Order: sequence, then C-alpha cells, then structure tokens
Amino acid sequence: MHGLPQFSKVKVAVIGDVMLDRYWQGHAGRISPEAPVPVVKMGFEENRLGGAANVALNLSVLGCQVGLSGLIGDDEAGRTLDTEAQRRGIDTRLIADSARPTIVKLRVLAGQHQLMRVDFEEPFAGHPELAQIPSDASAVVLSDYAKGTLAEVESIIGAARKAQLPVVVDPKGTDWRRYAGATLLTPNFSEWLAVAGQPGDEDQLAAAAQRMIYELQLQAILITRSEKGMSLYRKDHAPIHIATEAKAVADVTGAGDTVVATLAGALAAGESMESACRLANSAAGVVVGKVGTSTVTPRELAEARAHEIQGVAADLAELQDWVASYQKAGETVVFTNGCFDILHAGHVSYLNEAASLGDRLIVAVNSDRSVSALKGPTRPVNHADQRMAVLAGLQAVDHVIEFDTDTPRELLSALKPDVLVKGGDYQDVSEVVGHEIVTEYGGRVRVLGVVAGVSTTQIIEKAQR
Repeated sequence: MHGLPQFSKVKVAVIGDVMLDRYWQGHAGRISPEAPVPVVKMGFEENRLGGAANVALNLSVLGCQVGLSGLIGDDEAGRTLDTEAQRRGIDTRLIADSARPTIVKLRVLAGQHQLMRVDFEEPFAGHPELAQIPSDASAVVLSDYAKGTLAEVESIIGAARKAQLPVVVDPKGTDWRRYAGATLLTPNFSEWLAVAGQPGDEDQLAAAAQRMIYELQLQAILITRSEKGMSLYRKDHAPIHIATEAKAVADVTGAGDTVVATLAGALAAGESMESACRLANSAAGVVVGKVGTSTVTPRELAEARAHEIQGVAADLAELQDWVASYQKAGETVVFTNGCFDILHAGHVSYLNEAASLGDRLIVAVNSDRSVSALKGPTRPVNHADQRMAVLAGLQAVDHVIEFDTDTPRELLSALKPDVLVKGGDYQDVSEVVGHEIVTEYGGRVRVLGVVAGVSTTQIIEKAQR
C-alpha cells in the first residue's frame, strides 16, 4: 500500500456528538386501514455508529488507534452504541447522562425506500471531563453536530493546544469564534457561506478565508465544495484547489466524516497539511461511490492514491517515492517546468518531445502567485488547478506538481530526475535554471526548440483584438 501514512502508529482522540443510526428494515405489502400509510412488516434491525462515532469508525478502519469521548443517555441505545464502538476496536469514554436520551436517528425502510425518520434527542450541555485529552493521543478531532456535547469546546481546544496536538474541527452553526485556536476547520461550502457570505470571486473567497484564519488564530481552513473538490487556505499561503476524484456519486452520506477522519489520521502520522488534504480528497472520492454511511479501507485508499498520483497533481513526498521506484526499475525520469497558462499546440509538441527522452515525464507548474510575479498582474488566465488538470490529461504527461517558489531548484534537489528539459532560445545548457543541480548528481540537461508563431501571449493578444 504505497505512499500511505503509518496510521497504525498513531492514536486520534475524537470528541463530539455521538449518535446511534438505527435502521428498521421490512416489507410494505399493503396500506393501513387506519390511515393512508403503508404497513411495514418488520424484517430486521441494524445499528450503525453515527455522528462523532462514525468519525471514530472511519479512523479505526484506516488502522488508527482511536479514543472516542461523548455523551449518551443511561439507556439501551447508549449501551448499544458503546458496545458497537468497542466491537469495532474503538476505545470508548462515553459519559452517561440520566436526564437525556442517547441521540438516535431511527429510519424505517421498506425494501430500499426510506419511509420515515424518527429522531430521539434532547440537547446536551457539555461535560468538563471531555476536556481530558488522552495522554497518548497524537491528534484531536472535534465533531460538532450542534447537539450540545461541545458546549465547552473552548476548554477542549485549550487542553489540546497545551498538549501541542493538532485539532481538526468539523464546525456547525455561525459562531465560529468558539473554535478559536484550533488547527484546522473543515466546513462545507454551504456552512462557509452561512458564516462568511457569498464571495464575488475566488480571490475574494481567499481573502475572506485569510481574515478568518487570522481572527480565529487558525493554521488553515479546508472548504469542501462537492463537485468542485476542495480548497485549502493556509495562513500566508496561496490557496490550493484540489479537484474532486469521485468518478460516480452513489451517496454522499458520511463523506464529511471520512474527510475529517482521514485528515486527522494523516496529520497525526506527520503528513503535511497539503498532503493530508489530498489524501482526504482521495478518501472522499472512494466513499461517495458507496451506498449508505461508509468507510474507506487502507487498500481502497492506496489504490485511489495510486490512480490519483499517476495523472493528477501530486504531493511532493509521494512523488519522491514514485520517482525512486521508477529509477530503481531502470526507468528514465524526465522533468520540465513552466506556467502553461493556456495550453496550445506548441506546448503539446514540446511535451511530446520531452516525453520521448525517457520513460516518465514530470511537469512542474508555477503557482498562481509565481505566474503573476513572472508575467504580470493580469496573469494567469487559468488557476493552477485548472492548468494542472489539463496537463494531466495529456498522454505524454505522467505526473504534475505545483511549485510556489521562484525557481524549481527545490523540486530538482528533492526529485533528482535523470533529465532536465527546457524549451526556448538558450545558447547553452548552462543558462537553464537548475542545470548545476542536475549535472552534479550525474543527470543530463537538454534544451528543446519551440514551435514558431504560437505562444500564450499571442493567443491572449489575438483574443483581445
């Protein structure tokens, strides 16, 4: 399972609103004589972990050690929830409140059709013991469903920060000041709009996210955007837009829990924020293809990541692993870089020629910030995620990665490709940026010509006439 974090070596503490999802499955063969409703003949009952407990389940299936804290009632449903969680390998610390029932979502189904849902719940009022973070935890997830368990969330975040643990929050409501000091918030786009309002464009959205990060003393905000994928906003960094990997959507139920769980598990295992988000995006792409609240196994995630990294934007650490494996197998790795703002015939010809020099072609793409620095404030025309998606669709290209530095020297030092290729009017390879890095470890540098009469600048100028 190439490239996955070592989930089994970490423990994640999940604190939040735990629920029991209860399903009554039966057959409806007639209408009741008492009222115009179907009569369901009971077949079987199924109990599933819901809310924060589903986050814990997702972590357990990934292989993490998991501690689950929350509030339940002193009732049969609470005991069932606790037993089911322990059966799935989760270390539970569920506090029973005799004054309130366990939160239960009862769904009555006839065949595959849901006829009704009955909710059993009364709002909880928090509990001071929830701020006691397990001493062996590597990360904390706060799963807020606005049911009252996290009424004292500020003290929980404070305890986690004192223990120097990353805190991932799945927020609810519009008062996000209560989450101040957390590491990362993971709202969906609707939740974000309810708090920040409708942005005029992507730049205004990024600016609003930066203000929120500073006001709440966060490290990052990850907004999940359905078919548009995810957008990661980090303190003082350019946004990273991650395209969705869902091939077919069967059911989005529980996808947010899967995202939060994968993020927290990856951060606990030492992954960077960007790498953890890309991993979570892959997990979401798997889980939405399943029916019902689902989880993702390490094998499924590894297969999704293998597919993702062979064609779509790659994380540097994983790309290093892939390059090393190619070279170990005797394959020649070719590297080139550029803005590729508007892909045209000249680019395609150049990339095909570059690919012919080896077995694998890596294309490094300038970030939006660096394109603006190089080309001026009106560029790029297309955001980095769009430019990378188009490049990844070319048969000649194996991997695409974004870089935000002025030159690709750091990437060259990390990846150590066999061949560095540049296109242009260079008189000598010594003029190519990064040539000294490649030649020092024994690599080659090649300069390719350009297709005359076609360039991005010319295309833009023609379109503006």
